[in-house]
Amino acid sequence: QVQLVESGGGLVQAGGSLRLSCAASGAIFGINDMGWYRQAPGKQRVLVENINSGGATNYADSVKGRFTISRDNAKNTVTLQMNSLKPEDTAVYYCNAEQVTPWGSTGYRNVGVWGQGTLVTVSS
Repeated sequence: QVQLVESGGGLVQAGGSLRLSCAASGAIFGINDMGWYRQAPGKQRVLVENINSGGATNYADSVKGRFTISRDNAKNTVTLQMNSLKPEDTAVYYCNAEQVTPWGSTGYRNVGVWGQGTLVTVSS
């Protein structure tokens, strides 16, 4: 099973920037979607932005125009550049990857794998 290692979290003032990185290793088969979710205190975990192997992205309206995701398929890494950070961006950010996994005798399924999370704190 793929392992995800996250980095880049920390403390930043409102209006500042951070860059989160996630590296996947141990993937025997391909990885489809890869990206970031976040969970604020007392809130549900929600999608921030993800990207598939072809470069198509999905993102939350709350981060549109501020966050940019990129992916290096050869290295199996994904980077989230976060600009114009707001206090409401404060959360634990989790890397997620959809690992292609054999299923049954002939098929394949996408199996979600999560990183341990990295804390982003944006001060007022």
